[in-house]
Amino acid sequence: MAAVAQGLETSARHALLMEMETGDVLFSKDPETPFPPASMSKMMTVYLAFDQIRAGSLSLDDTTRVSDEAWRRWAGTEASLMFLGAGEEVSVKQLLYGIIVSSGNDACTVLAEMMSGTEDAFALWMNEKAAEIGMSNSQFKNASGWPADGQYTTAHDLATLAEKTIRNFPELYEIYAEKSFTHGKDFRTGEAITQSNRNPLIYRMDGADGLKTGHTEAAGYGLTGSAIRNGRRLIVVVAGLDSVSARARESQSLLEYGFRAFDTYSIFDAGDQIGEADVWLGKSGKVPLIVQDPLKLTLSRRDRTALEMVLRYDNPIPSPIEKGQPVATVTLSAPDLGERQIPVLAGESIEPVSGFGRIGAALDYLLFGSAGK
Repeated sequence: MAAVAQGLETSARHALLMEMETGDVLFSKDPETPFPPASMSKMMTVYLAFDQIRAGSLSLDDTTRVSDEAWRRWAGTEASLMFLGAGEEVSVKQLLYGIIVSSGNDACTVLAEMMSGTEDAFALWMNEKAAEIGMSNSQFKNASGWPADGQYTTAHDLATLAEKTIRNFPELYEIYAEKSFTHGKDFRTGEAITQSNRNPLIYRMDGADGLKTGHTEAAGYGLTGSAIRNGRRLIVVVAGLDSVSARARESQSLLEYGFRAFDTYSIFDAGDQIGEADVWLGKSGKVPLIVQDPLKLTLSRRDRTALEMVLRYDNPIPSPIEKGQPVATVTLSAPDLGERQIPVLAGESIEPVSGFGRIGAALDYLLFGSAGK
């Protein structure tokens, strides 16, 4: 169960605040209801490019030419543009900057054509990758997020996409923190066109380094953002806001709340013994109970104080027992955390007693509470 901040409100129609290391949700508001992604879907276009660069199938230095079709689609529109020209040769690195910093719809189309031949084919690839990384309630129709029937996502899915981007491509992710990008020339003045990153967080918050804004009339104003502070990284998604200023205010407010009101605590280290259980008819009368994996939780201070742990198992545990065999559970609970169950394993193997030894072992347990030899 996810922890949900108490007493916190937001004017966003959809919102989610997540601690990246633990995956704990610190605040949510209607995070599973679909809405149009607008330009936040460009994160998936970028993700596919990053993925191909990591695989060695694409390079930042690879180049392509802007097709007449791609140029005509966006020329003269009011869409956000990188201002590419028909027939212009452009590198993958330039296109990524044009998408991430300038939010260029033209750059999205050119990159999609370069990687898949057509933007429609690229959209199919986007959906395949979305399903692969756990975005279970998203559907993309184009590379830019331009309004299209049947195109949608959720706050939860966008947080998942942000987390996968940051975790899987740490070096390439640095592009998201760039504050400006220069490309093309103003046809009236001949001066170079420099555009600023539309993400307000990178100007307003220490540690903010991504990701992407979005806006259409149907979607309202949205933002998927991230910031790191004192070794903790938070991811925020807001959508359905009514202004640029509200988008900046609400996303920053949620992040500041997460850093201020929550902290991450180490609950178990890998291999920690948290108890021992009696063994029925085993060569040893006790078996250690261990947790296999480390566990960290991001908790409010109230939840940290109120955290309870209950170890549950059937006692005695019958032999034979294999080391690593699940034999118990530990349940952690707190007011905002709800309940979280962790499997508990046998810390060693216990062989059964045989023959007349079984009678003696049974009497030992009944008389003295020891189920061993």
